Amino acid sequence: MSLDKILAISGKPGLYEIVTQTRTGAVVQSLIDKKRITVGAHSNISILSEIAIYTLTEEVPLKDVLKKVKDKENGAPTSISHKDGKDTLEEYFFEVLPDYDEDRVYASDIKKVVQWYNLLQKNSLLDALETSDEDKDISEEE
Repeated sequence: MSLDKILAISGKPGLYEIVTQTRTGAVVQSLIDKKRITVGAHSNISILSEIAIYTLTEEVPLKDVLKKVKDKENGAPTSISHKDGKDTLEEYFFEVLPDYDEDRVYASDIKKVVQWYNLLQKNSLLDALETSDEDKDISEEE
């Protein structure tokens, strides 16, 4: 499964997997408790494959940031919690992405990345980072 099928929904905790599309939105399943809900087109939805993190030189796709976390942790859960303090989160993120833009990437953003990584890891979805979007990335650069 690729990150194209994983969503973050504003105002709702965790991540969701698209189960099926409907005329007015989609049926999604929570990665936390496996409950299914219907989200309408009016919901503020972010698809993980479309999220990027600001660095001092460019925007790095979330997929690449999650890969760096996976490499740092050797595929295991993160050594910190998303509930840790701002300084701990920033220090950790600096190790993962040394040139991230500290003015535009907030502690709340880092919390989400850590929490999302751990959810993907717990649900065995990190393999999607290795295989997804390879061809798409090449065609976008042309």
